Amino acid sequence: MAGHTEIHAKVSEILSAAGFEVHPFLIGWYNENVQTPFELPYDPDTLAFIIFSTPAMFDKAFKPFICRQSCDQQRDPIDECMIHHFNMVREAFPSEEIETLHDFEMTATRRPKVLVQTAGHVAGAAYYYQRKDVEPDEWDSKKKIYGVSIHPKYGGWFALRGVIIFQKVHQPDLPHREPEDCVKSREDRIKLLEGFNYNWQDWTYRDIVPAQDKYSEEQMKYFATMPKDRKEVVEEIKAKHCGDGKE
Repeated sequence: MAGHTEIHAKVSEILSAAGFEVHPFLIGWYNENVQTPFELPYDPDTLAFIIFSTPAMFDKAFKPFICRQSCDQQRDPIDECMIHHFNMVREAFPSEEIETLHDFEMTATRRPKVLVQTAGHVAGAAYYYQRKDVEPDEWDSKKKIYGVSIHPKYGGWFALRGVIIFQKVHQPDLPHREPEDCVKSREDRIKLLEGFNYNWQDWTYRDIVPAQDKYSEEQMKYFATMPKDRKEVVEEIKAKHCGDGKE
């Protein structure tokens, strides 16, 4: 059975060329930070990876995917693209038992199958800023304040896409790495959380720290469009980047 270093290298080799980053963690680290309904049913030492898309994913993975695939529009093309790339990892490890959990997947009770921001935090990939990180508390106790992850290199210009679990690989010696706290002041944390909760559509919360790379105008247009209306945007992209636009 391959060790975490070998597995990490192979998963990264598959996904990094397509604009993804891969970070390992243990299921126990995740389960210690979520409520019981969200715990994953594996041994605490089970190896898993959080996968996130960088700004480069749109050009390196999404455009090529929609140029060669016929998306049925029953699912958002981005989600179909993520399924495709996660399956590439599964196919590369035919002897391993692998579970993939995507950020868009829900249980029968409409609960997310995995809390990707928590997974990203415990993996040391991106700091998950929450209400508890603002002391003293700024908001009315009855108000819901949603948390948001910030990456030291990309700021908010990235997306946590899901988790890949190697069900039979146990790695109790996996080094634990803390995420970089790049929004240190109380004032900036308030600005970040209020920007995300109240004005997320203006994108400004993503610039709470300087980003080395950001979404292109084309990418922002896609994500700013409601999923039900994205077919037209996809057709525009295909016409521009896929030759004659035909499958």
